[in-house]
Amino acid sequence: MSLALVLALGPVALIARSAAAEFSGGQIRIGIVNDQAGPLSDLAGPGSVVAAKLAVEDFQKTSPGLKVDIVIADHQNKPDIGAQVVRKWFDVDGVDMVADVGNSAVALAIQSIARDKNRIVIYSAVGTTDIGGKQCSRTGLMWLHDNYNLVAGSVRRLVSQGYDSWFFIAADYAFGRNMVEVSQRVLAAAGAKSLGAVFHPLGNADYSSFLLQAQASKAKVVAFANAGEQLVTSMKQWNEFGMTTGPQKPVAELMFLTDVHAMGVETAKGLTTVTAWYWNLNEETRAFAERFFKLHKAMPTAPQAAVYSAVLQYLKAAAAAGTDETNAVLEKMRAMPVDDFYARGARLRADNKLVHDFYLVEVKQTADVKTPWDYYKVVEKIPADDAYLPLSQSECPLLKVSGN
Repeated sequence: MSLALVLALGPVALIARSAAAEFSGGQIRIGIVNDQAGPLSDLAGPGSVVAAKLAVEDFQKTSPGLKVDIVIADHQNKPDIGAQVVRKWFDVDGVDMVADVGNSAVALAIQSIARDKNRIVIYSAVGTTDIGGKQCSRTGLMWLHDNYNLVAGSVRRLVSQGYDSWFFIAADYAFGRNMVEVSQRVLAAAGAKSLGAVFHPLGNADYSSFLLQAQASKAKVVAFANAGEQLVTSMKQWNEFGMTTGPQKPVAELMFLTDVHAMGVETAKGLTTVTAWYWNLNEETRAFAERFFKLHKAMPTAPQAAVYSAVLQYLKAAAAAGTDETNAVLEKMRAMPVDDFYARGARLRADNKLVHDFYLVEVKQTADVKTPWDYYKVVEKIPADDAYLPLSQSECPLLKVSGN
């Protein structure tokens, strides 16, 4: 359950009485909840805490008078534990904002609590489209991606190349089932077909039966709708079974840098995926990555970069509002564009999605990897305008309230 850790981040400074009166407890308190030690911990986990710490450090360079505390909890990928932790944070511990989460089933449980308590949650690696769709909330913000962002561009591109039949191996919880559903809708719209799907438990170790079903389907593409240890193990066994040299193309619908590192380039080479961010895009991203690496001994993933951006933007908005009161902070967050190494000039859309560019990337061949952790070749940039489900197709109830 909770790690029961509270980290006072950045320099501790005295807060003027007038300023302290506007912040509950005389401080801003942020909760990072995610999988700290399980199958999804490498992609976010302790690294997200490192990213949040760096965001606080940078914020306090310009606002040294505000004290910021971070509390951390491990939800163990269990919605009931995640809900229990966050409810206590809001009711007892004075947490103003929760970030990361990193599990769709846990996110759906937390979303309703945050809505009822009028507290902000900023999601990074949460894929289900329900968070920004049927279950969207005024206080729930999606900073990184959803499953539509991850699959729409790559599915259309592959179908145009003749890969018009797909079979899915997916994690059996909200994320995996939603990703398959979204993929099948995009396939149908593109004139292609799904030949089936199989779902495995979270943290499964033996994928042989699932791989054999995929092979028997004779689909041109075998798409993996899982992540972390699940994807790593799936692809290792794909190679062990000799499927690498077969006619089927494997596609990782969600893959993180740490997944490639864990499975090895020889196993991952040629795999394609869509990502919102990559550490080696430009000088700014590399500068952040170097700071992060010194503390975490691994290059940052897209979710970890998103946590940095989300925490920094929240703190800037709270400072601008002069309070941690939810409505005032939300107003500033909507008014202020996100302008950092993670996203330039990005704004929150009416359905609470931060709109930014994405990248279709491919894992390099082994001989082409010249620098540690530099595993991706950018195939193409997916402009923000093309990456998101149009608002006209959204099921988010906030749009009806706003009249959009």
